[in-house]
Amino acid sequence: MTINRRIVPAGATIEYWQASDGWPLRHFAWNREGRRGSLLFLGGRGDVFEKYYETFHHWRAAGWNIESFDWRGQGGSGRLAADPMSGHTVDFAPWIDDLAAFFADWKRRTAGPHVVIAHSMGGHLTLRALAEQRIAPDAAVLVAPMLGLKSAPFGPRLAAKVAALMCLVGKPERLAWKTNERPGVPMKGRRALLTHDAERYEDELWWKQTNPEINVGPPSWAWVAAAYRSTLAMEARGKLERVTTPILLLAAEHDRLVDSRAIIRAARRLPNAKLRMWGAESAHEILREADPVRDAALAEIDAFLAERVG
Repeated sequence: MTINRRIVPAGATIEYWQASDGWPLRHFAWNREGRRGSLLFLGGRGDVFEKYYETFHHWRAAGWNIESFDWRGQGGSGRLAADPMSGHTVDFAPWIDDLAAFFADWKRRTAGPHVVIAHSMGGHLTLRALAEQRIAPDAAVLVAPMLGLKSAPFGPRLAAKVAALMCLVGKPERLAWKTNERPGVPMKGRRALLTHDAERYEDELWWKQTNPEINVGPPSWAWVAAAYRSTLAMEARGKLERVTTPILLLAAEHDRLVDSRAIIRAARRLPNAKLRMWGAESAHEILREADPVRDAALAEIDAFLAERVG
């Protein structure tokens, strides 16, 4: 079936969901007919749910109700800095609070089983929320989860100190670098970081050009420092070992944004986890990769959910 990736799926709604402090989170819902259960998709840093409409169609055809939201401070959920292009936060804790509150509301009003599928930063936040016992889905899928950041030439602990220092010597909300998802890569090289599929990459640019208000740029130094604090805290002994939720981890060995070695370590520590890796054929956005990788990833997710949630 041919999917128009540049229109809102028929029957879906885009509204706003209020967090506990009144902050409006832009919210996508495609419900009412799902016979399989309910699926919550969580994107990464700088993501918007429009990028995943094609994948939502796949899960919808399988019978899932689907919901998603833009994280506070990005997409259509406002900003946390005066510069609207700054991907800023001073701490990841408010995002965990938002996820916990949304999850509780979503679980109360939707049919089970309840599954969370999360990409990159969303994958990190999901695993942290599980470790802190803030959410309790029936299963979770973490796609290229940000369990460690690429920090060469520094190790992560030294990089964390550098980021903290940069927050002290200037405004913490200033952009950590000029363009793109990582320093040293011009915009013309951005696609190679994300996907081998040129058309799917162009879809993201189209959505952000059509709705400029959903666009956000590089992270702030405060975001970088907070990301290192949060990911390093997950390395603590016993943190992951108590997460019993069935988890599928999908990762790309040559991912240039997140550390695939950290994903492998986490898979070994989690007591109820399965790991699937891809090689050079996959970049960071596995669910928006060229068809051979994307189709295999969707099949892996489908099989995992069929086995773990019936």
